[in-house]
Amino acid sequence: MPSNFNDAQRSALEKAALDAGVTVLQLLDEAGAAAATTTTPAWSGENLQPDRSQLIVDFGSSAVTSTLLSIREGLAYVLASTSTPSLGADQIDDKLIKFFAADFSKKTKIPLVVCPASSPADQRAEAKLRLAIEHTKRTISASPGAATCSVESLKDGMDYTGSINRMRFDMLASPVYAAVAEAIKTLLSSVAIDPHHVDEVVYIGGTGCLPGLDERLALGVGLREDVETPFARGTVVGGGIGDPTTILARGCAVQAALLHSIGDTPEEVELKTAFERGSKASDVKATTKTIGLLFPNALKENKEFGGTWIPIVQKETALPVRRIVSFEVGLTESSKWIAFEVWEAQEGIRVEKFTPSGSPSDEDDDEEPEEVEVKHRTLSKDTLLGVIDTQSKLAIQTKGKGKDAGKWFTQVQVQILVGIDGDIEVDLKEVGEDGASAKFSVPA
Repeated sequence: MPSNFNDAQRSALEKAALDAGVTVLQLLDEAGAAAATTTTPAWSGENLQPDRSQLIVDFGSSAVTSTLLSIREGLAYVLASTSTPSLGADQIDDKLIKFFAADFSKKTKIPLVVCPASSPADQRAEAKLRLAIEHTKRTISASPGAATCSVESLKDGMDYTGSINRMRFDMLASPVYAAVAEAIKTLLSSVAIDPHHVDEVVYIGGTGCLPGLDERLALGVGLREDVETPFARGTVVGGGIGDPTTILARGCAVQAALLHSIGDTPEEVELKTAFERGSKASDVKATTKTIGLLFPNALKENKEFGGTWIPIVQKETALPVRRIVSFEVGLTESSKWIAFEVWEAQEGIRVEKFTPSGSPSDEDDDEEPEEVEVKHRTLSKDTLLGVIDTQSKLAIQTKGKGKDAGKWFTQVQVQILVGIDGDIEVDLKEVGEDGASAKFSVPA
């Protein structure tokens, strides 16, 4: 269902489904259906990180809805969403219909007025063109060449066949693409997120198959060059799991299969009710900063942060959350102490401006070279939550003759638990029987 449905519309949808004999397990909005598809192993593959920011662009016929999600280990959390009812694929259709109508009039000398059409003959011709351009758009989506539009007896018994190449098509659709880009920029600014922090873009709807839209958003919004899109992965052409026209159906099927697999034990029944409409389980909070471990040291590569940083709980992770990491810690022979700090860190963007090097041509001697902006992600310490400081009971000394021979180390496991109200528990255990342990908690 559309994410902007109110309670009355949702109730009407449920009643219509029940009247048709369809069992409603859950009402899933479009962003949730898209997330159910894009968090599956088949979608993520090897390139996408389990923790990422995802921008969903739902390009419908009469409205464009943009939703920003944080994906954390397969769980999705909605950061912001906006819908623009006055914007949609119908505007592109109207421009395309006007283009072919003008071409028809030029070739046949028969006047054809469309969008809006006044006479019944023009209205019939517009309806025929609107049906025919669906094939034109599909061809433009799948091929870099020209696409045709053919209609029998378009007006006054005259047949019509015209063509349009992708460059001309993108020129016609450019104002609509630009409006979508502005809507997305407004969405990102509303939650103070730089476009550089968007890791993935997902398109929904047939218009989302148009390569020109993807290219325009990358430039107009200011996304990173390496942002993941179905076009970058080559999963749009030929359909498949990346096909924008099937993502919602796939997501609903995945979610329905998940709910149907839940059994009838008291715990499972309680779990299933959490998916029902109005459940408090769907009203959750999220972390606002990244929580991680800092091992202070004077290494040159860690000068900016003051030590080795290990992020554990990413910002915008839905609560409650539990994260466990295991790693090796180097120790000193004299003390064999395990010590590190737990911090909340703030992510940001650093902008560097520089002028590209190179000798300008004679024509450009009087022009100043244009500056280029390069964005880099930054991380800064924000709040010290606590310190773990304990002596190892299972320290091991390395053997051999290599550069690490004689050094002491141990394996540790750190768990960070953030409760539904924001309280934090940090627990360290040295891996092995009778290993050292330490913990502390921070109230919400």
